[in-house]
Amino acid sequence: MLRLLITFALLNILLLGLEIPRHAGLGPNWIALEALLLAGLFNWMPPGRWKGYLAGMTGGLLALLTLLALADALARLSLSRSLNLYLDYPLARSVYHLVSGSVSVPGAILAGIGLFLALAGLALLLRSLLLRLGNQRRAIPAAIAATFILVGAGGIVSFHAGPTLPNLPRAITPGMTLVLDQIRFGRIAHIQRDEFQSLLAREEAHTAVRLDGLAGVDVIVGFIESYGVSALFDERYAPVVGARLDELERRVSDAGLHIVSGTLNAPMFGGQSWLAHASLLSGLWITNQMHYEFLLDTERETLIQDFQATGHRTVAVMPAITMPWPQGRWFGYDEIFEAGDMSYAGPPFNWVTMPDQFTWWFFEDSVRGNRDIPIFAKIALISSHAPWVPILPILDDWEAIGDGAIFRRWEGKGEAPESLWRSHDRVREHFALSVAYALEVAGRYAATFTDEQTLLVLLGDHQPAQIITGPDPSPGVPVHVISGDPHLLEPFRARGFVPGAWPVSETTETGMDRFREWLHDGYGVTLTRP
Repeated sequence: MLRLLITFALLNILLLGLEIPRHAGLGPNWIALEALLLAGLFNWMPPGRWKGYLAGMTGGLLALLTLLALADALARLSLSRSLNLYLDYPLARSVYHLVSGSVSVPGAILAGIGLFLALAGLALLLRSLLLRLGNQRRAIPAAIAATFILVGAGGIVSFHAGPTLPNLPRAITPGMTLVLDQIRFGRIAHIQRDEFQSLLAREEAHTAVRLDGLAGVDVIVGFIESYGVSALFDERYAPVVGARLDELERRVSDAGLHIVSGTLNAPMFGGQSWLAHASLLSGLWITNQMHYEFLLDTERETLIQDFQATGHRTVAVMPAITMPWPQGRWFGYDEIFEAGDMSYAGPPFNWVTMPDQFTWWFFEDSVRGNRDIPIFAKIALISSHAPWVPILPILDDWEAIGDGAIFRRWEGKGEAPESLWRSHDRVREHFALSVAYALEVAGRYAATFTDEQTLLVLLGDHQPAQIITGPDPSPGVPVHVISGDPHLLEPFRARGFVPGAWPVSETTETGMDRFREWLHDGYGVTLTRP
């Protein structure tokens, strides 16, 4: 009896632990019905080869369910949603690159090996415990094992039968629920896939539109990593980030520039910045990797072709791209500058390959170049990407940046990510500081290099992870539009943007996919100028 109760208790704890991601802690339930059923079945089974096989399979399955729950917890913390294996399995590679970039490649490999060994050890332990049940000469009477089986099986049936049968109080089926959720998510995603493919088929003939109102104007779109409305409206971050935003407003005003601000919804949380980029450029709501890949299978034209039709040279400046990026070719940029194309002679700073100030300087000095041909540029600004350490100082002399070798003086400085991330409060502090850095650099660039023939759009790509925002965050990101010509800002004012650097609200009904339509409506005809 003691062996049976101990095994049931361990199985019960393990299975109830699968519910922790769902409840962000211990849930309200006390009994995992699968634990009752498994303990009863293995206590009832006679010794033999098949019992060994089944015990091994059960231990392996429970270890896999534990891995699935860990992945679900990671998805909820980083993406503010449940894991969907149907959509998210390609992200395993991105997780590896994030860990290896933030810590080290050996550290990422060791973490993977450690996780594998822990799960393998768990599987072997469970197999051993299950095999020991019912093997003693004085075995638990069959009636007791039958009771476990009947209560467990009956409880599982009643739990999943809907309102037709009463449920046992405080009882749940964590393992089955986890699996059934993935089946349900997959079914929904499959339906959404078909709907999205139909939408693409209807709109595949969507052609480029000349933006005559922006002819001769440099249009620069800078995506600031992890810059969501929480940075401005959450009292934990607003004092730090808000002060830099006020400073940005003063800088552009002192430079004779004009600024309006608003809010747009990002299609996702916490990561996968390319989905936000694709939504803004394509005019489609790209919420997951499946949508993104379907988009790349079409010949749909985007803002890139709109600006090419208007006479612009189109470029992408992507300092985080360190591996082959065939997806970037699909958009049809005239030029793509990846990390290896940017002649950066400074050090990387954990995941961040180069600081934002170098990215801005490289763009201005080496890309923007000849003003005789207007440019449309999409720039990824990554200094505010996790792990948010170190925070670099800002150089007053832009030309002193050169090839970035000047940043070597800060190589190895600052706290190591593995040390910083032991304290959630300090992680949040560094998040605010990194976003403040990104905003200050962008403001200095705007004040120095923006004029009447420039339209500069600064916006966040998505809200940061839930460890920063807390539960149920708004999907909104701030958008700031800056120009020396106030008439260039009118289409944004017409859509609720307000003067200054502060958006009115952290919520909106408008997504990034509307941005292209806004440009079509606002600049598709020549602006009337005084």
